[in-house]
This record gives sequence, structure tokens and C-alpha cells, in this order.
Amino acid sequence: MWQLDTDVVLISDPRVSAVPVRECGEPLADVRGRLRVDTRMADADGAYAHLRAGLLDRLEQAESALPDGFHLLIVEGYRPIATQRRIFEGYRAELLTTFPDMTPDESYIAASRYVSPVEVAPHTAGAAVDLTLCAPDGTEYDMGTEVNDNPEESGGACYTAAAGIPAEARAHRKILAAVLEPVGLVNYPTEWWHWSYGDRYWAMSTGAPAALYGPAPF
Repeated sequence: MWQLDTDVVLISDPRVSAVPVRECGEPLADVRGRLRVDTRMADADGAYAHLRAGLLDRLEQAESALPDGFHLLIVEGYRPIATQRRIFEGYRAELLTTFPDMTPDESYIAASRYVSPVEVAPHTAGAAVDLTLCAPDGTEYDMGTEVNDNPEESGGACYTAAAGIPAEARAHRKILAAVLEPVGLVNYPTEWWHWSYGDRYWAMSTGAPAALYGPAPF
């Protein structure tokens, strides 16, 4: 049966949804041409390559702080609400099939380890970025799992602090954190690749009185 790590505050936690949103009105900005962008999650409209302008500025600061030979590789930023809902409900349905004894409430919580419920989803606000590290030629560094590996297929190795991943991968995760945390981003602990700024999870994690970004139109 699936197990919940009680040391991790999931995005489905009521403490997250209780955070108010005070939308600052900052526009979405195109990441392409400013940072390296991967196309594995590309959509026809290019939504995936957009982030709130303030978040993109912070990522550029992080990029400039990386050691020689390392670059940020952006995989996905903004996500339309319909896409977010489809991913969440699809994964939730997979969990209910895999674990038939799971209750509806448990499936909601378990699904939030990997994808946010649409009501609080930072990707729909342009406030979250999925990213990894790459070499100057675009070769991705070993991070212990692939971006978007879920807890079941990775055996829990997708958790940022997972034990048992190679030492090199752990070092690369530390490099990522060492440049993203100083510019104000917070990590979602069940996904080493997911970092955000200005959303409700960020506000809950940092003690900010409110989120800066709510769902944004594209």
C-alpha cells in the first residue's frame, strides 16, 4: 500500500489553501531567448515556456550563479487550468487502479505528491517551474531520476531528499538548490525539479502573508 511521508507538507494540505492570494498583476514572460528551454512538454501555443516576469528574473540571477559547465534547463512553466485538471485527475485515477483499497480522500492526497490540485496549482499561476541542470552542449546531468518521474515509478527517488540516489545526483540537486534558494524560490519536497515563487505553497513555506500570483490567463 502507498505510504505518506508525514514530514512533508503536501500542496493539498489545508494550510496551503488557506493562504490568501493578493494578485500583483505581473505579466507572463517568455523564457525562450533568455534561458535554455527543453521542448519535451511543449504545447502548440507555447504556454509551457512562460513564467511570471519576476520569477524569470530570479531564474536569470540563479543561472548567473551556477558553477562553470552548468546551466538551468527549463522543462515547463505555465500550465493552463484545463491541462492541470487533466493531469491531476489522470494520475489520481491511476492511483485508484493501482491501489483499489485507497479511499477518494486518500487518492486526492496521494495524487498531490506528484501534481497539484487545480485549486492551488502554482503552474496555472505561472509561479512554478520544472527544471533541471545541463552542460553547455545540452546534455542533462544525472539528478537521480528523470524530470516528472512519479513516486511509484521512481521508488520514491523523486523526493528531493530521497536516500539511496547516487552521490553524483545528490551533489547536482544541491547545486540546483544552492542557486535557487538564495533568489527566493522554494522547492516542493516530493519533486526535486519543481521550484516556485509567489504562489500559495511559497507563501506557506516562507511565512509570507499572502501569495503574489493567482491563476493567470495565457
